[in-house]
Amino acid sequence: MSIQWFPGHMTSARKKASETMARTDVVVEVLDARIPEASSNPMIRELRLFRQRPCLKVLNKADLADPEATRAWLAHFNAQPGVTAVALSCKKPGDATRVPRLCQSLAPHRNDGTKPLRILIMGIPNVGKSTLMNALLKRRVAKVGDEPAVTKSQQTFDLGAHSTITDTPGLMWPKIEHDSDGFMLAACHAIGRNAVIDEEVATFLGGLLLEHYPQLVAARFRVDPAALDGAALLEEVARRRGCLVRGGGLDLEKASGILLNDFRSGAMGRISLETPASRAVMLARAHLAATPDEAAPPDA
Repeated sequence: MSIQWFPGHMTSARKKASETMARTDVVVEVLDARIPEASSNPMIRELRLFRQRPCLKVLNKADLADPEATRAWLAHFNAQPGVTAVALSCKKPGDATRVPRLCQSLAPHRNDGTKPLRILIMGIPNVGKSTLMNALLKRRVAKVGDEPAVTKSQQTFDLGAHSTITDTPGLMWPKIEHDSDGFMLAACHAIGRNAVIDEEVATFLGGLLLEHYPQLVAARFRVDPAALDGAALLEEVARRRGCLVRGGGLDLEKASGILLNDFRSGAMGRISLETPASRAVMLARAHLAATPDEAAPPDA
Protein backbone atom coordinates (compact mmCIF):
# COMPACT_ATOMS: atom_id res chain seq x y z
CA MET A 1 0.00 0.00 0.00
CA SER A 2 1.24 3.49 -0.89
CA ILE A 3 0.39 6.20 1.67
CA GLN A 4 -0.53 9.62 0.31
CA TRP A 5 -2.07 12.57 2.20
CA PHE A 6 -2.49 16.12 0.90
CA PRO A 7 -5.63 17.78 2.31
CA GLY A 8 -7.08 20.62 0.24
CA HIS A 9 -6.22 23.41 2.69
CA MET A 10 -2.50 22.70 2.20
CA THR A 11 -2.55 24.16 -1.33
CA SER A 12 -3.55 27.58 -0.03
CA ALA A 13 -1.18 27.16 2.95
CA ARG A 14 1.73 26.59 0.56
CA LYS A 15 0.86 29.73 -1.43
CA LYS A 16 0.64 31.81 1.75
CA ALA A 17 3.95 30.38 3.02
CA SER A 18 5.63 31.32 -0.26
CA GLU A 19 4.39 34.90 0.09
CA THR A 20 5.54 35.12 3.71
CA MET A 21 8.97 33.70 2.91
CA ALA A 22 9.62 36.69 0.66
CA ARG A 23 9.56 38.80 3.85
CA THR A 24 11.49 36.30 5.99
CA ASP A 25 15.13 36.28 7.10
CA VAL A 26 15.46 32.75 8.50
CA VAL A 27 13.40 29.60 7.97
CA VAL A 28 13.08 27.30 10.98
CA GLU A 29 12.15 23.85 9.67
CA VAL A 30 10.91 21.62 12.46
CA LEU A 31 11.60 17.92 11.85
CA ASP A 32 10.81 14.74 13.75
CA ALA A 33 14.17 13.60 15.15
CA ARG A 34 13.15 9.96 14.66
CA ILE A 35 12.78 10.48 10.88
CA PRO A 36 14.64 13.70 10.03
CA GLU A 37 14.82 13.29 6.26
CA ALA A 38 11.49 11.53 5.78
CA SER A 39 9.84 14.39 7.70
CA SER A 40 11.55 17.10 5.62
CA ASN A 41 9.12 18.55 3.08
CA PRO A 42 10.84 19.00 -0.32
CA MET A 43 8.51 21.93 -1.07
CA ILE A 44 9.98 23.83 1.89
CA ARG A 45 13.48 23.29 0.53
CA GLU A 46 12.41 24.51 -2.91
CA LEU A 47 10.79 27.65 -1.47
CA ARG A 48 13.69 28.64 0.73
CA LEU A 49 16.34 27.95 -1.95
CA PHE A 50 14.37 30.04 -4.45
CA ARG A 51 14.42 32.92 -1.96
CA GLN A 52 17.98 32.05 -0.84
CA ARG A 53 16.98 31.90 2.81
CA PRO A 54 19.15 30.19 5.44
CA CYS A 55 17.59 27.37 7.40
CA LEU A 56 17.70 26.23 11.00
CA LYS A 57 16.68 22.58 11.07
CA VAL A 58 15.21 21.74 14.47
CA LEU A 59 15.23 18.01 15.18
CA ASN A 60 12.36 18.01 17.64
CA LYS A 61 11.36 15.10 19.89
CA ALA A 62 15.06 14.31 20.31
CA ASP A 63 14.20 12.82 23.69
CA LEU A 64 12.39 10.02 21.81
CA ALA A 65 15.11 9.43 19.19
CA ASP A 66 18.23 7.27 19.26
CA PRO A 67 21.06 9.62 20.38
CA GLU A 68 23.62 7.98 18.09
CA ALA A 69 21.37 8.38 15.05
CA THR A 70 20.65 11.99 16.02
CA ARG A 71 24.37 12.80 16.18
CA ALA A 72 24.78 11.38 12.68
CA TRP A 73 21.89 13.50 11.38
CA LEU A 74 23.27 16.68 12.95
CA ALA A 75 26.61 16.11 11.24
CA HIS A 76 24.80 15.40 7.97
CA PHE A 77 22.70 18.58 8.04
CA ASN A 78 25.41 20.86 9.40
CA ALA A 79 27.58 19.95 6.41
CA GLN A 80 24.98 21.48 4.06
CA PRO A 81 25.48 25.12 2.93
CA GLY A 82 23.20 27.65 4.57
CA VAL A 83 21.96 25.11 7.11
CA THR A 84 22.41 24.82 10.87
CA ALA A 85 20.89 21.89 12.73
CA VAL A 86 20.03 21.46 16.40
CA ALA A 87 18.40 18.61 18.33
CA LEU A 88 16.01 19.43 21.17
CA SER A 89 12.63 18.79 22.73
CA CYS A 90 10.23 21.68 22.27
CA LYS A 91 8.35 20.53 25.36
CA LYS A 92 11.38 21.63 27.41
CA PRO A 93 11.32 25.45 27.52
CA GLY A 94 15.03 25.58 28.21
CA ASP A 95 15.71 23.81 24.92
CA ALA A 96 13.59 26.22 22.90
CA THR A 97 15.55 29.26 24.13
CA ARG A 98 18.46 28.19 21.91
CA VAL A 99 16.47 28.85 18.75
CA PRO A 100 16.50 32.71 18.56
CA ARG A 101 20.27 32.86 19.08
CA LEU A 102 20.86 30.29 16.35
CA CYS A 103 18.54 32.18 14.00
CA GLN A 104 20.41 35.41 14.69
CA SER A 105 23.70 33.74 13.76
CA LEU A 106 22.19 32.79 10.38
CA ALA A 107 21.16 36.39 9.66
CA PRO A 108 23.98 38.60 10.99
CA HIS A 109 22.73 41.54 8.88
CA ARG A 110 19.75 41.77 11.25
CA ASN A 111 21.96 42.26 14.29
CA ASP A 112 22.13 46.06 14.18
CA GLY A 113 18.66 46.70 15.61
CA THR A 114 17.46 48.77 12.65
CA LYS A 115 15.06 46.10 11.35
CA PRO A 116 13.60 43.11 13.19
CA LEU A 117 14.83 39.58 12.58
CA ARG A 118 11.93 37.81 10.86
CA ILE A 119 11.65 34.08 11.59
CA LEU A 120 9.32 31.69 9.78
CA ILE A 121 8.50 28.30 11.37
CA MET A 122 7.66 25.57 8.87
CA GLY A 123 7.34 21.80 8.80
CA ILE A 124 5.01 18.88 8.20
CA PRO A 125 2.02 18.25 10.48
CA ASN A 126 2.47 17.12 14.08
CA VAL A 127 6.21 17.68 14.44
CA GLY A 128 5.86 20.33 17.16
CA LYS A 129 5.81 23.71 15.39
CA SER A 130 3.10 25.13 17.62
CA THR A 131 4.74 23.68 20.72
CA LEU A 132 7.94 25.49 19.75
CA MET A 133 6.03 28.72 19.20
CA ASN A 134 4.38 28.50 22.61
CA ALA A 135 7.71 27.73 24.30
CA LEU A 136 9.44 30.69 22.63
CA LEU A 137 6.68 33.13 23.56
CA LYS A 138 6.25 31.62 27.05
CA ARG A 139 2.49 31.56 26.63
CA ARG A 140 -0.09 29.47 24.81
CA VAL A 141 -0.80 31.27 21.54
CA ALA A 142 -0.92 28.30 19.17
CA LYS A 143 -3.31 25.37 19.41
CA VAL A 144 -1.50 22.12 20.19
CA GLY A 145 -2.81 18.58 19.74
CA ASP A 146 -1.51 15.06 19.17
CA GLU A 147 -3.14 14.97 15.74
CA PRO A 148 -1.84 16.08 12.33
CA ALA A 149 -3.03 19.40 10.84
CA VAL A 150 -4.22 21.13 14.03
CA THR A 151 -2.93 24.55 12.89
CA LYS A 152 -4.96 25.91 9.95
CA SER A 153 -3.65 29.46 9.49
CA GLN A 154 -0.53 31.60 9.93
CA GLN A 155 0.10 33.56 13.13
CA THR A 156 2.77 36.21 13.64
CA PHE A 157 4.02 37.54 17.00
CA ASP A 158 6.77 39.77 18.33
CA LEU A 159 9.59 37.78 19.85
CA GLY A 160 11.36 40.33 22.01
CA ALA A 161 12.13 43.86 20.85
CA HIS A 162 14.00 43.03 17.65
CA SER A 163 12.46 39.90 16.14
CA THR A 164 9.16 38.48 14.93
CA ILE A 165 8.10 34.88 14.52
CA THR A 166 5.46 33.37 12.23
CA ASP A 167 3.91 29.94 12.72
CA THR A 168 2.51 28.16 9.65
CA PRO A 169 0.13 25.23 9.16
CA GLY A 170 1.72 21.84 8.67
CA LEU A 171 2.59 21.28 5.02
CA MET A 172 2.74 17.93 3.27
CA TRP A 173 3.71 17.57 -0.37
CA PRO A 174 1.43 16.28 -3.16
CA LYS A 175 3.16 12.92 -3.70
CA ILE A 176 5.29 10.93 -1.26
CA GLU A 177 7.84 9.39 -3.59
CA HIS A 178 9.07 6.50 -1.45
CA ASP A 179 6.65 4.05 0.17
CA SER A 180 8.90 3.64 3.21
CA ASP A 181 8.68 7.40 3.86
CA GLY A 182 4.90 7.19 3.92
CA PHE A 183 4.98 4.36 6.43
CA MET A 184 7.55 6.09 8.64
CA LEU A 185 5.50 9.31 8.60
CA ALA A 186 2.40 7.34 9.53
CA ALA A 187 4.24 5.49 12.30
CA CYS A 188 5.27 8.86 13.76
CA HIS A 189 1.65 10.11 13.51
CA ALA A 190 2.28 12.77 10.85
CA ILE A 191 -0.40 11.42 8.49
CA GLY A 192 -4.15 11.80 8.98
CA ARG A 193 -5.89 8.69 10.30
CA ASN A 194 -8.20 8.44 7.29
CA ALA A 195 -5.22 7.91 4.97
CA VAL A 196 -3.68 4.89 6.73
CA ILE A 197 -4.49 1.39 7.89
CA ASP A 198 -2.95 0.95 11.34
CA GLU A 199 -2.31 -2.77 10.89
CA GLU A 200 -0.20 -2.17 7.78
CA VAL A 201 1.72 0.66 9.44
CA ALA A 202 2.32 -1.42 12.60
CA THR A 203 3.54 -4.38 10.52
CA PHE A 204 6.03 -2.11 8.74
CA LEU A 205 7.13 -0.57 12.05
CA GLY A 206 7.49 -4.00 13.64
CA GLY A 207 9.82 -5.09 10.85
CA LEU A 208 12.06 -2.06 11.34
CA LEU A 209 12.14 -2.51 15.11
CA LEU A 210 13.07 -6.18 14.78
CA GLU A 211 15.87 -5.29 12.39
CA HIS A 212 17.40 -2.38 14.29
CA TYR A 213 16.18 -2.60 17.92
CA PRO A 214 15.55 -6.30 18.66
CA GLN A 215 16.66 -5.91 22.27
CA LEU A 216 14.04 -3.23 22.92
CA VAL A 217 11.34 -5.38 21.33
CA ALA A 218 12.37 -8.36 23.46
CA ALA A 219 12.35 -6.31 26.65
CA ARG A 220 8.99 -4.67 25.98
CA PHE A 221 6.98 -7.67 24.78
CA ARG A 222 8.89 -10.65 26.22
CA VAL A 223 9.37 -12.30 22.83
CA ASP A 224 12.25 -13.86 20.89
CA PRO A 225 12.82 -11.34 18.09
CA ALA A 226 14.97 -13.75 16.07
CA ALA A 227 11.92 -15.88 15.31
CA LEU A 228 9.65 -13.05 14.16
CA ASP A 229 8.88 -10.73 11.29
CA GLY A 230 6.63 -7.65 11.45
CA ALA A 231 3.37 -9.57 11.01
CA ALA A 232 4.36 -12.26 13.52
CA LEU A 233 5.38 -9.62 16.06
CA LEU A 234 1.93 -8.05 15.79
CA GLU A 235 0.35 -11.42 16.51
CA GLU A 236 2.60 -11.88 19.55
CA VAL A 237 1.65 -8.44 20.86
CA ALA A 238 -2.02 -9.43 20.51
CA ARG A 239 -1.49 -12.69 22.42
CA ARG A 240 0.59 -11.21 25.23
CA ARG A 241 -1.63 -8.14 25.72
CA GLY A 242 -4.89 -10.10 25.58
CA CYS A 243 -6.11 -8.52 22.35
CA LEU A 244 -8.83 -10.98 21.40
CA VAL A 245 -12.08 -10.84 19.49
CA ARG A 246 -15.20 -12.87 20.17
CA GLY A 247 -14.42 -16.53 19.56
CA GLY A 248 -10.79 -16.22 20.68
CA GLY A 249 -9.26 -14.79 17.51
CA LEU A 250 -6.54 -12.16 17.62
CA ASP A 251 -7.57 -8.50 17.56
CA LEU A 252 -4.75 -7.21 15.35
CA GLU A 253 -6.28 -3.74 15.12
CA LYS A 254 -6.02 -3.30 18.88
CA ALA A 255 -2.53 -4.82 18.90
CA SER A 256 -1.51 -2.36 16.18
CA GLY A 257 -2.60 0.52 18.38
CA ILE A 258 -0.53 -0.83 21.27
CA LEU A 259 2.63 -1.20 19.17
CA LEU A 260 2.24 2.23 17.56
CA ASN A 261 1.49 3.96 20.87
CA ASP A 262 4.42 2.28 22.62
CA PHE A 263 6.73 3.56 19.87
CA ARG A 264 5.25 7.06 19.68
CA SER A 265 5.27 7.61 23.44
CA GLY A 266 8.82 6.35 23.92
CA ALA A 267 7.65 3.47 26.12
CA MET A 268 9.87 1.10 24.14
CA GLY A 269 12.95 3.29 24.46
CA ARG A 270 14.71 5.87 22.28
CA ILE A 271 14.30 4.80 18.65
CA SER A 272 15.10 6.31 15.26
CA LEU A 273 13.61 4.81 12.10
CA GLU A 274 16.28 6.12 9.73
CA THR A 275 19.92 7.23 9.71
CA PRO A 276 21.92 8.99 6.98
CA ALA A 277 23.44 5.62 6.10
CA SER A 278 20.11 3.75 5.93
CA ARG A 279 18.67 6.64 3.92
CA ALA A 280 21.47 6.38 1.38
CA VAL A 281 20.88 2.63 1.02
CA MET A 282 17.14 3.14 0.53
CA LEU A 283 17.68 5.79 -2.15
CA ALA A 284 20.25 3.63 -3.96
CA ARG A 285 17.84 0.70 -4.05
CA ALA A 286 15.03 2.94 -5.28
CA HIS A 287 17.28 4.25 -8.04
CA LEU A 288 18.21 0.74 -9.14
CA ALA A 289 14.58 -0.33 -9.13
CA ALA A 290 13.63 2.65 -11.30
CA THR A 291 16.52 2.23 -13.77
CA PRO A 292 16.16 -0.27 -16.63
CA ASP A 293 18.87 -2.92 -16.78
CA GLU A 294 20.96 -1.65 -19.68
CA ALA A 295 23.07 -4.79 -19.60
CA ALA A 296 20.12 -7.06 -20.29
CA PRO A 297 20.14 -8.60 -23.78
CA PRO A 298 17.47 -7.41 -26.22
CA ASP A 299 14.39 -9.53 -26.75
CA ALA A 300 14.87 -12.23 -29.34
